[in-house]
Amino acid sequence: MDANKETDDASQSPSMPKNVYKDPDDGRQRFLLELEFVQCLANPTYIHYLAQNRYFEDEAFIGYLKYLQYWQRPEYLKFIMYPHCLFFLELLQNANFRTAMAHPGSKELAHRQQFFFWKNYRNNRLKHILPRPLPEPVSAPPAPVAPPAPLPAATPPLPASAPPAHSPMQFGAPLGSSLPKSDMRMASGDRRKRN
Repeated sequence: MDANKETDDASQSPSMPKNVYKDPDDGRQRFLLELEFVQCLANPTYIHYLAQNRYFEDEAFIGYLKYLQYWQRPEYLKFIMYPHCLFFLELLQNANFRTAMAHPGSKELAHRQQFFFWKNYRNNRLKHILPRPLPEPVSAPPAPVAPPAPLPAATPPLPASAPPAHSPMQFGAPLGSSLPKSDMRMASGDRRKRN
């Protein structure tokens, strides 16, 4: 009887909790929710919404934003579709940026800057990636070029059986056809309404 009593006391001790929470889907739902929230931060209008509703005044929310910086690690980075969210997540660590985003003008400025980045990103990147041609070495002046050889004085005549060459701009029926050319402007009729 004493052994059973000791077992009951040990099972109810505060050092060993009875019910340990086990995530039913091994954290998949939490992963997806945090990924969605982090990617929402790529939108300056959403950040403005958070600032207007005073989320940035809550210390727990600020701690959550610090916690979310793990998305910058390479094993999580590959899941991000909108990389601007990581830039804004980094900016949200600064209290001055959080207070500035409460103003509509700051939201519009961030939105415009983001647009211009997207508009010019490829061209700006290509300027730095593409190699520039090496400068041409200065060499001696070129040698004089010999004049071209003269053309023969007479060209042989075409055989009598060859048809005459047509200009590439001639349209219409093939040579020898009795079909008249059709003018497409007149074939469809006059489309203007008459009163």
